[in-house]
Amino acid sequence: MVGGSPKLNSDLTAKARIRNAALALYANYGEDATSMRAIADAAGVTVGLVVHHFRTKDGLREAIEQQIVDLFFGAIAQVPLEGTTAEIAAARDEAVADMLSDNPAVVGYLRRALLDPMGHRGRILEMLTDLTAKQVATLRNVGVASKAHRDSSQVIGVMIRQLGQLFLQPMVDSMWNQLAGPNAAEDDKPHLVVKVQEAEIER
Repeated sequence: MVGGSPKLNSDLTAKARIRNAALALYANYGEDATSMRAIADAAGVTVGLVVHHFRTKDGLREAIEQQIVDLFFGAIAQVPLEGTTAEIAAARDEAVADMLSDNPAVVGYLRRALLDPMGHRGRILEMLTDLTAKQVATLRNVGVASKAHRDSSQVIGVMIRQLGQLFLQPMVDSMWNQLAGPNAAEDDKPHLVVKVQEAEIER
């Protein structure tokens, strides 16, 4: 991949260290179970500096979610608009998958934020939907995305492809570990593929 996938640890300012520490703690324990003191300790700063940069945990959450959106954008932006529609889509999906693999805290945060309705207060799903809608519109405008389907269906399809496996693969892994046993070859494990069946526009 051109330039490699974006990583959280490429920005080591105090503000970034605080945000990254909060992301890791939120991913592992949830926002409610994470104190400002714990975030400060993990970042190696004072609580006062956390408050100075972000004011509240709401401010921290907003910064975390914006960083996640930026990581998605950075991964997608590396993919040139060259090749067939299917090739470009596959390359973008791979770029997002590589980014998520390199940033496990992002995976943990998204799983908590999107699968736990009681624990999520942010806008990450809305923000990622907006980003994907803009990307789909760009592809349609330059003629590298099909217009045979509704743009809303295309947006949902992209997000399900990029995030569906993220959420469901752990279930597959758990069942595999139970049924296959400790000596089973990793290459034999089922690989989950998730997609949305898009309805074509009537002409």
